[in-house]
Amino acid sequence: MLLPLLLLCSVAGIVQPAVYFTEQFSDGDAWNSRWIESKHKSDYGKFKLSAGKFYGDVEKDKGIQTSQDARFYALSARFEPFSNEDKSLVIQFTVKHEQKIDCGGGYIKLFPADLDQEAIHGESEYYLMFGPDICGYSTKKVHVIINYKGKNHLIKNDIKCKDDELTHLYTLIIKPDQTYEVKIDNAKVESGNLENDWDLLPVKKIKDPEVTKPEDWDDRETIDDVDDKKPEDWDKPENIPDPDAKKPEDWDEEMDGEWEPPVIPNPEYKGEWKPKQIKNPSYKGSWVHPEIDNPEYAPDTNIYRFPNIGVIGLDLWQVKSGTIFDNFLITDDEKYAEEFGSQTWGQTKEPEKKMKEKQDEEESKRIAEEAKKKDEEADDEDDEEKEEEEEKKDEEEEEEEEEEEEEDASDDKTATKDEL
Repeated sequence: MLLPLLLLCSVAGIVQPAVYFTEQFSDGDAWNSRWIESKHKSDYGKFKLSAGKFYGDVEKDKGIQTSQDARFYALSARFEPFSNEDKSLVIQFTVKHEQKIDCGGGYIKLFPADLDQEAIHGESEYYLMFGPDICGYSTKKVHVIINYKGKNHLIKNDIKCKDDELTHLYTLIIKPDQTYEVKIDNAKVESGNLENDWDLLPVKKIKDPEVTKPEDWDDRETIDDVDDKKPEDWDKPENIPDPDAKKPEDWDEEMDGEWEPPVIPNPEYKGEWKPKQIKNPSYKGSWVHPEIDNPEYAPDTNIYRFPNIGVIGLDLWQVKSGTIFDNFLITDDEKYAEEFGSQTWGQTKEPEKKMKEKQDEEESKRIAEEAKKKDEEADDEDDEEKEEEEEKKDEEEEEEEEEEEEEDASDDKTATKDEL
């Protein structure tokens, strides 16, 4: 699919990008020979090859899909080991949460080449973790976690991920100058410096432990006016007996005790008196603790470097399955990754969206028709009940008429006998 781009680079004399890993699941079930499932647990969830319920191209959009609810997944693929020293590291893939995910991961992990793939689990040491994570309404973020000196460090910035049901392209770029960039759908959503946006190194400056605030340092901007005196009539109770209240006529002091009127807020109450404030003539401003160079800080220009990258893995948990992963790419060229994204995800995103919209429209129509049918059935049932009630009423009226006629006939016979 990307052959024209590579040929263009070659013809123009441009150095071709290094492509360390790519996976588009375009050869059917052969992907099973390249991706290894961990045996650390016996009940890991299974992946299946699928383009999902809606897609832009049924073949191009095939990826591996989580297929079992409430499961951990641990799957990985190996490639020729490399180091990103002195060059960019670009990681890219697509994620589609077509199941309208409620809680689960959509991220990848990049592991050292010496990893035992059949032993991967949640605590396996990795270099990088990158991708979307959704759980409820509170967690909808893009994880970017860097392992530095054996400890995992989460980015301090909050990067929002996509939470709809369509396919989205996620890209992480880490450069030798220690800067990074996160892109979603080929558009930058975050960027910065590794040292600034992660707590990887000790802080450069610390408060001087040898210095404390002078005892005579006055940082009160205002003070009480000593000449301000509380008015003599200031102190009034907050609540007073209600002057309009009267003891009930049936109040029995022997039974009910001594009657006391209810209290009401005192309209003359002025609250706690405080002297007015004036500028403090001794004010020196806010005291700032002097800082010194942190003796524990040491710059590290190799934070970006991962010396032995060799495995990419999907080590995650999902409550509701259905996520599809596709279009994996690891390269050293961000422009190439952008073109790769445009020629894969970019070619099928609009047809996928249209298919999804058509399905949603048909589903809405189906639901509306079912609701209408239920209403009609309910109306028919109501009509039948009304007819039954009317028929019953008619029968009862007929029976009453017959009884009246019989009574009248009986009365006539009685009258005739009396006459005789």
